[in-house]
Amino acid sequence: MTKPSPQPSPPSRIRIGSAPDSWGVWFPDDPRQVPWQRFLDEVSGAGYTWIELGPYGYLPTDPAVLAEETARRGLRVSAGTVFTGLHHGPDVWDRTWAHVAENAALAQAVGAGHLVVIPSFWRDDRTGEVLEEPVLTGGQWRDLTRLTERLGREVRERYGLRIVVHPHADTHIDGEESVTRFLDATDPDAVALCLDTGHYAYAGGDSVKLIETYGERIGYLHLKQVDPEVLAGVVAEGVPFGPAVARGVMCEPPSGVPALEPVLAAASALDVDLFAIVEQDMYPCEPDVPYPIALRTRRFLRSCGV
Repeated sequence: MTKPSPQPSPPSRIRIGSAPDSWGVWFPDDPRQVPWQRFLDEVSGAGYTWIELGPYGYLPTDPAVLAEETARRGLRVSAGTVFTGLHHGPDVWDRTWAHVAENAALAQAVGAGHLVVIPSFWRDDRTGEVLEEPVLTGGQWRDLTRLTERLGREVRERYGLRIVVHPHADTHIDGEESVTRFLDATDPDAVALCLDTGHYAYAGGDSVKLIETYGERIGYLHLKQVDPEVLAGVVAEGVPFGPAVARGVMCEPPSGVPALEPVLAAASALDVDLFAIVEQDMYPCEPDVPYPIALRTRRFLRSCGV
């Protein structure tokens, strides 16, 4: 009796990309960062087809120029990124919207579908200066959730983009307690989550558990790992995020945590289209460091089936 041929696995619905962050880019203009042309050349050469815009002004902000530069390298844009401080209440709305609108307009113009929204830092990510209390009051939580919902609706109505809120170290949305509180308090139709596996692990969170529990809220992924030994020292010494990155707290996969294979398996089980953007924080770094890492990381992710 002839054995039936094995059925091929369905194609992954996860689209892999990378970002300026993986080239040590945190600011629109910094002499320690690689020029944007080199970033585009190398991210394409490493085998990626999707990128994020990174800090507004690092890549060209003229949509025609950006579209031409990305297209001729075989690249497409998945998202723009903004920082917000909406827990400060309605008084910051106009200023926030001006920042969001320029980013959203550029992202829309070059075909992106998402806007990554990162809460503002409670301490300076370079100097460690404490800027405000690390824990929000009840009123601040209400402002944060209500204004984020408003942001999600207005960005969608005006620019056709979906906002995905990014838990981040040294912000008020970081680990399991604050992330689940935020998700439980916001409208799924207006707000989705950008799960950054590295930042979530940095704050003690379990990415697989979060995907399995709040799968319908996961709208986007950042793939990142932390070095547990470096992280232990960072936590013990109260080191701010910027100096922690300089210590190498975010490391090259697959040498850190969380393991990305089960994260990708859990995300694939959702059976939805998801971007998974590689982001290995490396600011500052020598200009020749990122490209070999990008080549190895892309090869590793292919071995994971994506």
